Amino acid sequence: MIRTSLTLSLIATALTLAACGEKKPDAPMAAAPAATPAPAAATASCGKVTVANMNWQSAEVLAHIDNIILSKGYGCDVELIPGDTMPTLTAMMEKGKPDVAPEAWVNAVREPLDAAVKEGRLHYGAQALKDGGVEGWWIPKYVADAHPDIKTIDDALKHPELFPAPETKGKGAVHNCPSGWNCQITTGNVFKAFDAAGKGFKLIDTGSAAGLDGSIAKAYERKQGWLGYYWAPTSILGKYEMVKLDAGVPHDKATWDSCMVKTECDKPVKNDWARAEVFTVVTDRFKQAGGPAYDYLSKRAWGNDTVNKLLAWMSDNQATGAGGAKHFLKNNPDLWTTWVPADVADKVKASL
Repeated sequence: MIRTSLTLSLIATALTLAACGEKKPDAPMAAAPAATPAPAAATASCGKVTVANMNWQSAEVLAHIDNIILSKGYGCDVELIPGDTMPTLTAMMEKGKPDVAPEAWVNAVREPLDAAVKEGRLHYGAQALKDGGVEGWWIPKYVADAHPDIKTIDDALKHPELFPAPETKGKGAVHNCPSGWNCQITTGNVFKAFDAAGKGFKLIDTGSAAGLDGSIAKAYERKQGWLGYYWAPTSILGKYEMVKLDAGVPHDKATWDSCMVKTECDKPVKNDWARAEVFTVVTDRFKQAGGPAYDYLSKRAWGNDTVNKLLAWMSDNQATGAGGAKHFLKNNPDLWTTWVPADVADKVKASL
């Protein structure tokens, strides 16, 4: 998702996937816990539901988790349909279909989406990613543990010797976002705003997402310092434990939009990435027809650490969204059973 969201200036904040500064949309107040529904009532009240199967890994696996829980636990007739942020949310606002967008990165369409919610055509369910989508500059946890004084970007830039450039002796390295992604521009402007070159650093072109990931893997294998751009949730952060550095300043949307996202930003100033709000969005039709199934969608939320680890398992095992969903449900009952009544949990477990 991060590439899509970055291209839309969603994450800059995306991945992929932060970190603050924008007002959260008004999500509905949590409903009082409902009485445990009888199986027949749950089946009868749910009916058919279309769920957007978004085209990035975290959203794909969440759509398949919803598919299993809604179909096996609540008796819904679930249809997964292909989706992406802008087309899916636009279709939901204009046509009322699909019924559910499990992982909607809403920053890019906040105003029209909030209007649709205010009019009652759509509803915010759970905050799907409790931590939001985050991005910024990161260092390996073993570096952070060994140097507890390094907590901010400025702190890291005091130590070029800890983050050696691969081909330039005596220089530190800041690894950039993949070529062609909007975060390549923002990272370059952050590099200039913090005067990283003047502090002995070079901005490293990683070329691609594989190149960026490979640079982290190589540093971990050698237990070397690494400093650069990344985002969450992602599989690489589930495999390699990294610590996000504090920018030391709040997100300023006005200067970010007017300069930091542009190649012609002549005088960038210190800024932080926006934290992307990620919600489950549901049509009014399904809120009214779904009964207890809607209650599940209003509670189902997880943290980036959980998602990172699941995505890492999926990548290591070349698992599909369906395979990742089954793995999660089999191995994390302590989490997902808090989203549903006991009788629903029992039916889901029996189906795995």
